[in-house]
Amino acid sequence: MKKKKRAQVPFRLNILFFLVFMLFSALILRLGVVQIVYGEQYRKEVERTENVTVSTPVPRGKIYDRYHRVIVDNIPLNAITYTRTKTTTPEDTLKIAQRLAQYIDKPVDKVTERDMKDYWILTREEKAAKKVSEAEKKALQKKGLSDKELDKKVYELTLERITADDLKEIKPEEMKVLAIKRSLDSGYALTPQIVKNKNVTNEEYAVVSEHLEELPGVNTTTDWERHYVYGNTFRSVLGSVTSDEDGVPLEKLDYFLARDYSRNDRVGKSYLEAQYEDVLHGKKAKIKNITDKSGNVIETQQVYEGERGKDLVLTIDMELQQRVEQIIQEELLATKRKGHAPLLDRAFVVMMNPKTGEVLSMAGKRLVKTDSGKTEIQDYALGTITSAYAMGSAVKGATVLTGFQTGVLHNNTYLVDEPLYIKGTKPKKSWKTMGSINELTALKQSSNVYMFKTAIAIGRGTYRPHGPLSIDPDAFTTIRRYFSQFGLGVKTGIDLPNEITGFQGSSKMPGLLLDLAIGQYDMYTPMQMAQYVSTIANGGYRMKPQIVKEIREPNNDDKELGPVIRDFQPTVLNRVDMKTAYIDRVKEGFRRVMQEPGGTAYAYFADAPYKPAGKTGTAEAFYDGPIQSKKNDPTYNLTLVGYAPYNAPEVSFAVVVPWATQGDSDGINNRIGRRILDAYFELKKERPQQGTQQTQQDETQTDSQATNQ
Repeated sequence: MKKKKRAQVPFRLNILFFLVFMLFSALILRLGVVQIVYGEQYRKEVERTENVTVSTPVPRGKIYDRYHRVIVDNIPLNAITYTRTKTTTPEDTLKIAQRLAQYIDKPVDKVTERDMKDYWILTREEKAAKKVSEAEKKALQKKGLSDKELDKKVYELTLERITADDLKEIKPEEMKVLAIKRSLDSGYALTPQIVKNKNVTNEEYAVVSEHLEELPGVNTTTDWERHYVYGNTFRSVLGSVTSDEDGVPLEKLDYFLARDYSRNDRVGKSYLEAQYEDVLHGKKAKIKNITDKSGNVIETQQVYEGERGKDLVLTIDMELQQRVEQIIQEELLATKRKGHAPLLDRAFVVMMNPKTGEVLSMAGKRLVKTDSGKTEIQDYALGTITSAYAMGSAVKGATVLTGFQTGVLHNNTYLVDEPLYIKGTKPKKSWKTMGSINELTALKQSSNVYMFKTAIAIGRGTYRPHGPLSIDPDAFTTIRRYFSQFGLGVKTGIDLPNEITGFQGSSKMPGLLLDLAIGQYDMYTPMQMAQYVSTIANGGYRMKPQIVKEIREPNNDDKELGPVIRDFQPTVLNRVDMKTAYIDRVKEGFRRVMQEPGGTAYAYFADAPYKPAGKTGTAEAFYDGPIQSKKNDPTYNLTLVGYAPYNAPEVSFAVVVPWATQGDSDGINNRIGRRILDAYFELKKERPQQGTQQTQQDETQTDSQATNQ
């Protein structure tokens, strides 16, 4: 049995060796065929092809308001594109332009004189050649120029010598060809360039599609255009996007090229569109162009279809924003029609949730005279963070709180409101003499003298009628330090660029400290005023104003938003350094301003069912607007800050109306304030879910404040 087994082993091995021999023989034979028979063909194929991957733009992300209404969208457009190769010559694009001109119309308004000269040289070679003589060319050669440098110099001389009469030879039908050629030449090799994407008719789109074979590099596709659904509402804050012709701004070219942008990509160029460019831009589609050795495209393959930009959800209530802007516009025009407010040309409103810092409305309107003499109303919402004014008595809440914190005031401190006679100055007094009053009445009836005496005490000064007033200059620093805790004189931290801090007076003359205490020295922005009153309304927490609420993944289903990527939570910037009892005392004074007879805003808010609280302001100011002949003319800034309801604040606001005329403009700040609060609470009734959402936000904010403390 053992001998028989040993005899079978060599036989099996022989079969295995034979099979291995046959496989190796087949492999050697195949390699021989590839190398000997097809080797040269494959070598040429490898040499003649090259893979070049390029990126193409995708639609930007959408922008929604807090209730998920679309504010900024993308409108699809029929588009005709052109992709040139690395070897495309001006003569090639001229031929394509001439053919394409038979099928489409192209406006010629963007054609420049340089474009016309280049076209003239290309289409009139004999005439162009005579612009530089042979003798001149030889003289240039003697300078040792290379062939490339010589050609460039000759071309420059030719351009210089083309006359206006030469350009008149270009006929209207040629201008149409030139406009198309200009678009064809403006793209980059292997990157699709828009030839026409506005007003492309269905007929143009169809006929070009039918003739693509005779138009190498031309294609028909779908492009997009940014659409601002609410027109000019909130427009300045939303910002804008460059056109495909503008492309990437030159000053930021390196920044964008390093991030895989093309030179002709459309990018956000201002405010939210620019601030959130990285979010809104999206992931570009990737296309692989297979070219031969000469650079001609053999085949195009899509590697990645791309993804439109991510979506932004704002804190803004666009329905409220529309109503607020309409109110500002109506009140401005109504006051101007009286004919006695020649310098009044703008007004601002900021409304926010005092417990979260979410900006509900950020509005500004400006009256501008056009060249034709007509008055145009422009959106100036950005003025709420980029312009500053003396705000007057609206800041007196901060003055009283500073008095409490420095110990010069106590609960129920009485001071005599009487004219102050300081040597070398005009009498400093309130709008009426009020006698002995406490801090509540001082706020309610807007006593200047109460604030003057508080400031003098902070500065450790002594007032003697008709004598000089001396104070400690450090009092300016003390008052400004406490004011800054409410957001006055410092950046609010809003998530928008170009916010200013306002303007701070440099002199420390004693009388100016008194002006500082009544809001007639330093200047603040409307956004700072809204943050200030919100800090009082919520009990002392300075909240960061927030415009963007969420970033979401894009969703092709227009009925539903994509999942949340980032949720911007309320941010407490600081807790004011003072007792809650002090803040409650000022809040009571603010309540009396609007709800008790004798309050400076009582006539406008007494019957308001939502029980508001606030503070009015009138500041003597000097005009600093666009009318040069009126620079430094005396005028008034009318202001109002407040919140509602007084016992459970859910909305705070600031109204600022600069350069008004006292008497003719009286009450415009209060009328605007009443109407915007009415609009807020009317909309709340129309949207029951708003109340539930508000409660949830307040609960979240309470937790957030507790965590931060």
